[in-house]
Amino acid sequence: MSTLRHDPSTRWLRATRGSLLAIALALLAFAAGAADAPGTTRDAAQATSDAAEAKPDSAEAKPDAADAKPNPTQAKADAAQAKSDAAAAPASATDGKPEAPTVDAERLFSAIVKVSVRAVADARSNATLGREREGSGVVIGDDGLVLTIGYLIVEADDVNVTDAHGRTVPAQVVGYDHNSGFGLVRTMLPIDAAPVRFGDSARIAEKDPVLIASAGDERAAFAYIVSKRAFTGNWEYQLDSAIYTSPPTLNWSGAALIDRDGKLIGIGSLIVREATDGDPKIPGNVFVPIDLLKPILTDLVREGHRTGPARPWLGVSADEIQGRVLVTRVSPEGPADLAGLQPGDIILAVGGDVVRSQSEFYQRLWTRGRAGDEIPLKVLQGTDVRDVKVRSIDRLQYFRPKSTI
Repeated sequence: MSTLRHDPSTRWLRATRGSLLAIALALLAFAAGAADAPGTTRDAAQATSDAAEAKPDSAEAKPDAADAKPNPTQAKADAAQAKSDAAAAPASATDGKPEAPTVDAERLFSAIVKVSVRAVADARSNATLGREREGSGVVIGDDGLVLTIGYLIVEADDVNVTDAHGRTVPAQVVGYDHNSGFGLVRTMLPIDAAPVRFGDSARIAEKDPVLIASAGDERAAFAYIVSKRAFTGNWEYQLDSAIYTSPPTLNWSGAALIDRDGKLIGIGSLIVREATDGDPKIPGNVFVPIDLLKPILTDLVREGHRTGPARPWLGVSADEIQGRVLVTRVSPEGPADLAGLQPGDIILAVGGDVVRSQSEFYQRLWTRGRAGDEIPLKVLQGTDVRDVKVRSIDRLQYFRPKSTI
């Protein structure tokens, strides 16, 4: 039975009126471009020097969560100072400049929700993602449609959404797209939130200031675009142009990336050690560009997945090491496992095409055919070179029921 309850554990909701005002004023300055972007990535490196000395993906590397919590007293003081500075500014300061867009902070943050998921007991993804999962989402539809990162909702058995007022309502999975990484859920009861409008992720550039809004303790974190380039993951995943931001936020899963107009330009996916393309290397987060959702949104809502032939999926995790594609894991009972691939194998070629990187491997794989096709691999196992034929599948076929997509 559909129920609505109050979630007392959502500390991220306990923002005082003063801290909300501070956020609103900061947003206005942010929208007007008052925040100075770092002149070089070295400036960004200085801002994240403590994080750079650590390993962001380890428990030891995460900053104390207390450091990320807003200080209500300080927030009130900052808000008062900001109002004083604004009142003292001469009217001529804005003469000849276009009027800054107005960002409604309360409206924006009302659309940021917490997504809580319990996967089915025998979910294949439990080994890597755990059965209990939690992250953020952003309301994008008047009917309670929430966009989040897809790995939170794969093989979901129970989904709940907690809104900005602390009310928790049941939700159901609407769609999932492995190619982009997006996931959609819809609340089964109405929530008090206005949808966030989509921005244009193709237009943002390196050094642009952005806002990261999440349902974590931080709620809002300011960052900069430090790179836009390809991202390749070892789970048969690649984005041609991911968005990299820094300083890193700890509440990245499903977080909303907001531009200076208050529009959604990306969804948080990962934390990485190297967010910059060149030196110095600094940690940051990877966001999936919202432009990837626009052409498939109708399909995801109507069908639960993008239409058209699915990519071939092998169920092999492979890392690029010294110009070799090394198998580090095979999904149990997946196509690669059934074909005899093992951790430690080196993938030398797809068909007759030699591969020396993850990117080459995926491009050869995905252009070879569609899900269900047989994929010929040349593999080094120990000292023997073997020709292995792997019968690919659609990634969705590997999920355990109960899946509602």
